[in-house]
Amino acid sequence: MSELLDVPVLSSWLKRADELIAARQAYLSDLDAAIGDGDHGANLVRGFHAVNAKLGTPADPAALFKTVGMTLIGTVGGASGPLYGSMFVEMGKAAAGKPTLDVAAWAEVLAAGVNGIAMRGKALPGEKTMLDALTPAVAAARAAATLPAALGAAAEAARQGAEATVPMVARKGRASYLGERSAGHADPGATSAALLLAALAEAAA
Repeated sequence: MSELLDVPVLSSWLKRADELIAARQAYLSDLDAAIGDGDHGANLVRGFHAVNAKLGTPADPAALFKTVGMTLIGTVGGASGPLYGSMFVEMGKAAAGKPTLDVAAWAEVLAAGVNGIAMRGKALPGEKTMLDALTPAVAAARAAATLPAALGAAAEAARQGAEATVPMVARKGRASYLGERSAGHADPGATSAALLLAALAEAAA
């Protein structure tokens, strides 16, 4: 595995993300049906199909992330489109001027994207959202010494973070309307976020 993320690797990530999300579409929608509208899987499949159809050959990581973000905002319904779109747009800003991303740059680019979600959703970790997967992923990436270690650790931290949302009571979004009844189900956004980071670790490997 390379110690750098470049446009070909990042493009492979988005293809793998499309595959994983499509394979788990029903599961993501079932999670969403328990505490939301039931369309999270279908929305993300539509969005990542559109991303891969539109991506082409971006000039650099910043251009790639911007294209992904704007495409998701334009094609994904519900809250997840603006949230994931904001994530990738902010990642693009953080990656500006960098033809490749080493482990330190990737950790900071990911952190900028996660902060974009927090600002857009006005959410904090512990409120049963995708931040509960992504925040520990950033910490894991920052603590790693090499890019392969960072990608693997971030994916595992996100997986554990998503699982940890099961007993949580939702404080944000449609799920918050259920109050205590939102406990007992994994958050669909946290689950899809974990899939995204798993896809990156697989693509880079």
